[in-house]
Amino acid sequence: MKKKNKRTTKKKSKEGNHDQALREQLVSLLKGGGAHVHFMDAIEGFPEAKRGAFVEGLRHTGWQLMEHVRIAQWDILEFSRDAKHVSPGFPEGYWPKTPLPPDDAAWEKSVQAFQHDLQEMIKLVKSPKIDLCAAIPHGDGQTILRQALLLADHNAYHLGQLVDLRRALGAWPES
Repeated sequence: MKKKNKRTTKKKSKEGNHDQALREQLVSLLKGGGAHVHFMDAIEGFPEAKRGAFVEGLRHTGWQLMEHVRIAQWDILEFSRDAKHVSPGFPEGYWPKTPLPPDDAAWEKSVQAFQHDLQEMIKLVKSPKIDLCAAIPHGDGQTILRQALLLADHNAYHLGQLVDLRRALGAWPES
């Protein structure tokens, strides 16, 4: 009997290590910086006068991209943790109505909300009470693992757009 218990303990311990390793990798992915700059590197220092500027060949302004990632991230987070959450209409509810922020405070509020919601998703991923692979009860097959990967993928896509936009605007600090 003792051997069986030891094997079970080892198996559970090994599975626990895999679970912890997965959580750590997801947190790293959500924070970014592995294959590209961190999201905040693309936002910090974005010139206020250029946040609403269009560039030929690029579809969105800095404000539109910032607000879009904030709204989409908020939606992914809230869907992940709140059965009563109602997503905005698609696609209109995921983009700001104007190409530039109403004022500098709106930009700062968007950036702070983005950072806050990212930390909330990281807390969700880190929580050992959350089964990353269990279907979200109010969803149709989504898991927290899937939501975290979706969020990281979406943020990375638009991060690339922000960097391209800043380069095209002459507002990217080249090294």
